[in-house]
Amino acid sequence: MPETKEPDGAIAGTGMGGAMDLAASEAETLENRPSRPDGAGTSGKPRSLWSDAWHDLRRNPVFIISGLVICFLVVISLWPSLIASGNPLKCDLAKAQEGSQPGHPFGYDGQGCDVYTRTVYGARTSVVVGVCATLGVAILGSVLGGLAGFFGGMGDSVLSRITDIFFAIPVVLGGLVLLSVVTSNSIWPVIGFMVLLGWPQISRIARGSVITVKQNDYVQAARALGSSNSRLLLRHIAPNAVAPVIVVATIALGTYIALEATLSYLGVGLKPPSVSWGIDISAASPYIRNAPHALLWPSGALAITVLAFIMLGDAVRDALDPKLR
Repeated sequence: MPETKEPDGAIAGTGMGGAMDLAASEAETLENRPSRPDGAGTSGKPRSLWSDAWHDLRRNPVFIISGLVICFLVVISLWPSLIASGNPLKCDLAKAQEGSQPGHPFGYDGQGCDVYTRTVYGARTSVVVGVCATLGVAILGSVLGGLAGFFGGMGDSVLSRITDIFFAIPVVLGGLVLLSVVTSNSIWPVIGFMVLLGWPQISRIARGSVITVKQNDYVQAARALGSSNSRLLLRHIAPNAVAPVIVVATIALGTYIALEATLSYLGVGLKPPSVSWGIDISAASPYIRNAPHALLWPSGALAITVLAFIMLGDAVRDALDPKLR
C-alpha cells in the first residue's frame, strides 16, 4: 500500500517526539509573549499596592500639579532668600498702603512693610506648622488607634469614649480658650494644640483599618505559626493598614495650615513679630478699601497652599483605594 502522507502541522501520530516538539514550541511562545500593559509580565512578580499607587499617581495631572506647587512651597520655605531678598520685619511708615513699585511688586501694607517679602516668608511658618502638626497627629493617633484596634477589650472602649469627648469640642472655640492664656510667640503651643485636638480623627481611622486587616487570612496564618504580637503589628498589619492614615493625614495637612491662619487672625495663634499669613490678613483687614493688595496676596497664597494639599490628598486617596479604580 502506498504510504499516506500526513499534512504539515498535524499532531496525530507524531508520537512522543512530536509532542515534545509541540510542548517546546508552546513554551517558547509563552516565553516571548509580551507583558501586560500594566507592566507586570506573565511570569513576573505582581506589583504591590504601593507600586500600583505610584504607577497611577505619575499619570494623574492633579497629583503632578499639586506636587509641583508643594515642592515650590517647600523650597521657598527652606530658602526664602532665593526669591525675596528683603527683610520681612523692616517697615517704613512713609510708604504705608502704597501700591506696586519696581522691586516691590505686591506693594506695602498698613505698617509700610513689603507685602511680597512677608508673603514669601509667611510660607515657612505655614509649612512648618502644618508638617509638624500632621506628623504629631499621625504618630499619636496611629499608635493609640492601632493598639486599641489590635488588642480590643477595655482599652478600646476607653479610647473610643475619649475620642467622643474630643470630637465634641469645637476646634476654633477650643483654640480661643486654650491659646488665649499662652503668651509665647513660639509656634510650638499652636502645634501642640493641633495635635491635642487632631489625634482622635486619625485614631478612629487607624483603629478601623487595623481591625479590618487583622481578620485577613495571612495574619491568622502568621499567628498560628507562633508570631508574636509585635511581629504581627510591625510586619503584617501596619504596612497594610497605614494607607488610610496617609490619605487622611495628607488632606489634614492643608486643614492645619488653614487653622493656624485662622487662629493667628483671631489673635490667639502666632503673634508679632512672627511672620504669618494669618497675621498679615488680620493686619490688612482694616485697610481693605484703601489697600486691598495687602489683603489679597497673603489670602491668595493661603488659599493656593491649602488647595494644593487637599488636591494631593484626593489624588493619593484615589490611587490607594482599590474601590475607586
